[in-house]
Amino acid sequence: MRNIFVKRFAEGVFSSTRSRSSIAAPAASCSRIIQSRRYAVSQPIVEEQAETVVFPREGLGISYGLNWALAGRGVIVKEKAFHNLKTSELHQKGATTAEHLSGLPIHVRGSTTGGALEISKANFGKLLKQVTTHLSSISNVFVHDGAVCSSPKCDAKVRVISDSPSAVLALSNVLWRTPTRAVSHDSCPLTVYVATSASQSIGESIGLGPEASSGFIAADIERSSVILSGKAFSDLGGAKDSLAALAAPVISARGGLPLSARLLFSGDSLMLVFAQESTIKSCSDLREFDTDIVLSSQGVAPLFRSRDPSAPNLYKLPDAIVFASADSSGALPSVSKLSPGQAAYHFLAGYQNGNFLPGYIMGPSPNNPLELAKGLLSQIKDKKIPSFLVNVNAGEKPVTGKDLVKLIQTTLTESIPPLQSKGDIQEKYKSFLSGKFQELPEEFSF
Repeated sequence: MRNIFVKRFAEGVFSSTRSRSSIAAPAASCSRIIQSRRYAVSQPIVEEQAETVVFPREGLGISYGLNWALAGRGVIVKEKAFHNLKTSELHQKGATTAEHLSGLPIHVRGSTTGGALEISKANFGKLLKQVTTHLSSISNVFVHDGAVCSSPKCDAKVRVISDSPSAVLALSNVLWRTPTRAVSHDSCPLTVYVATSASQSIGESIGLGPEASSGFIAADIERSSVILSGKAFSDLGGAKDSLAALAAPVISARGGLPLSARLLFSGDSLMLVFAQESTIKSCSDLREFDTDIVLSSQGVAPLFRSRDPSAPNLYKLPDAIVFASADSSGALPSVSKLSPGQAAYHFLAGYQNGNFLPGYIMGPSPNNPLELAKGLLSQIKDKKIPSFLVNVNAGEKPVTGKDLVKLIQTTLTESIPPLQSKGDIQEKYKSFLSGKFQELPEEFSF
C-alpha cells in the first residue's frame, strides 16, 4: 500500500507578509514538511479523499531557487526578483542610461596597495546590514549574473543584486556573460549590492561625511562583496576598480596573472604596455581598452568588456612587453632591451622621475606586487616573451601620443641594445625596493 504524502506550501513563503528580520522562515516550512512525512497515513480511503494540492507556480520574477540563493546573501525577496533580463526587458522595466560619473569615494577593506580609502570590518558589516535591509524592503529586485575576466578558466563569477534596472543595465555592459547557474555552482563568487534609493544617511552612519552624498563605493575583499550606494553604479571606473580588487585573489588562485597593463596592436603583433595613468591618457591607442588584463598560458584576457562589441574575449600571448618609465635626468636611454630578470625588476619598481609605482598598479589591489613580479618573470621565461624599457622623458619634452606609439613599435622592428644607465639611478631603485620588499629573488636585477 502506498504512503500518501500531502505537501502543502503556503503561498506566503516568499511573500511580503513574511518577516524579513530572519532568513529562517523557509526553514520553518521545511520543518512542517518533515512533520507531515512523520504523520503520513497508509490507507486506501485516505488516497481517495486526499485533498487536491495546487503548487505555487514559478514565472517571470518568481523563482524559489533564486529566492533561496538571495536569502543566503541577506536579501529577502518581498515580491519579485527579475533575473538576467535582456536589455530590451530592462528598458521595459524602466531602465535608462545614467549620466557618467567619476571620482566617487572608494573604500576598500583588504587592499595592500593605494588607490582607495580604508574601511573597517565593523563599518562594512554595518553598511551591508543596512543595504540588505533596504533591498529586502522594496517590492522588486533585479539580479544579473556575469564574470570578471573573459577567460572561463580563471574568471571570477559575479552576482549583482540591485534595486534599479538602470544599475543592472550599466553593469551588465561591462561584465562578461557567463553560463546559466554558473554563479550558483561557483566556489567563490563575488556579490555586488546596488542600493540607488537607500537613504543617504547610511554613509553618514559610518562617518563618510558629505563627500558621499552622491554615492560611494565600499568593498570588502575578505567577504568578496562590494556595495554601490546612490549613483555609484554610474561611476563605472570606480566600480570596475573595486571589482578588479575583489576578483584578483580568485583569478590568481585559478592560474591567471591580473596585471595593470594596456594592449597595443601593431599590424599582426600584440604588445603589453605598462605605463602610468598620465602617459596612457596622452595616447589614444592605449585608451581603447581598460587598464586591467589577465595574462595566462592561454593568452591575454581583458577583465571587462570593451565598448567594441566585435572585440574578442581572448587575445594571443603578447609578442613583446614594454615598461614605460619616466626619467628626465638622462640616466635612462630612450629604449633598451631587458633580460627576464631585468623585466621583473623594472616592473616591480615602476620608476617615474624619482617616484615609484610598484607593479604599475593604479587602483586598489590585494595582490603583493612582488608576487606579481615573480609570476610575470615566470611567464616571460616560459613563453620567451621579449621585454623592453622605454623612457618617456628621455628628450627635451615628454614622449606622448603617436610619438610614444612609434617608440614602442621600434622594439618590434629594430635591434635594441641592452640597458645601460648613468649616474646613481640604480642606487635609487635599490634603496626603494630594499625598503619596500624584504628580499628579492637573485634573478631580479637592474
